[in-house]
Amino acid sequence: MSGSNDHIGADGRRYGTATIAEAVARLRDGGLVAVPTETVYGLAADSARAAAVAEIYRTKGRPDFNPLIVHVLDLEAARSLGQFDSLALRFAAAFWPGPLTLVVPKTDDCPVAPAVTAGLSTIALRCPADPVMRELLAASGLYLAAPSANRSGGISPTTAAHVVRSLQSAAPLILDGGPCDQGIESTIVAVDGDDYRILRPGPVTASQLEAVAGKAADTAISSKIEAPGQMASHYAPSKPVRLGADIARPDEYHIGFGRVAGDMNLSQGADLAEAASRLFAALHLADDSEQPKIAVAPIPATGIGIALNDRLRRAASPK
Repeated sequence: MSGSNDHIGADGRRYGTATIAEAVARLRDGGLVAVPTETVYGLAADSARAAAVAEIYRTKGRPDFNPLIVHVLDLEAARSLGQFDSLALRFAAAFWPGPLTLVVPKTDDCPVAPAVTAGLSTIALRCPADPVMRELLAASGLYLAAPSANRSGGISPTTAAHVVRSLQSAAPLILDGGPCDQGIESTIVAVDGDDYRILRPGPVTASQLEAVAGKAADTAISSKIEAPGQMASHYAPSKPVRLGADIARPDEYHIGFGRVAGDMNLSQGADLAEAASRLFAALHLADDSEQPKIAVAPIPATGIGIALNDRLRRAASPK
């Protein structure tokens, strides 16, 4: 296969218009496709087909009360699914395409399957920036429900190899776009009129959101699951995880940061964005290591470090 639309994946496999066409055919037939985004790899299905959405849940072993993010090509597509008031429109203008998911009220004629929204009156929408995902959205004309392409609660995949490692024989067709640029899931924001709440921290920081909204996020905490990634134990390796560890114990694989070298270092220069892009890859390495436990160096809780610490706390929570 050749041509200007071809690309080479990180493992040397080629994909392009022909493979995109194969992915489109599979999605339109109700199948699943693992796709790259700038955040993590997603397990995509046509959000309007209940059977396809059910297959996502079966493949992931995902609780059916946990809603899914629907990926759309642009704001026009998003507005056919969700109701966007002034603040939601400002957020979309500022951060789309990109790693921000907006939770807004569903439209009256929203076509997505009920399982996508887990019985809620709201829908989680994102316009991704990854060129392969955007090509797939454009070619298919579908609204793609696409949670992370891994077993539910496990470490999120940031390479095609991670998808195979987690899903094993259940792994579907994979579009290999190489390592994800951001490497950490999108920020999720629920918008209600002029107010907003950060349901999951991510690459778009609280200060960036505040600059657009003109005020800080509402800090009220809801007990219900409104978006992905809110369960106490999530993004979890198979091994126990200890946080804030300057020094590792003999039975621990040490993930370092900055001055704490570790067995591998998220960012020797203490760059939080670099650390975010490497976090899940580091957890996969640690989970594959000979040591039975994992230790993680302290990471500052500022900017995107808030999202990093959120993922690490959930990874370390009792399962």
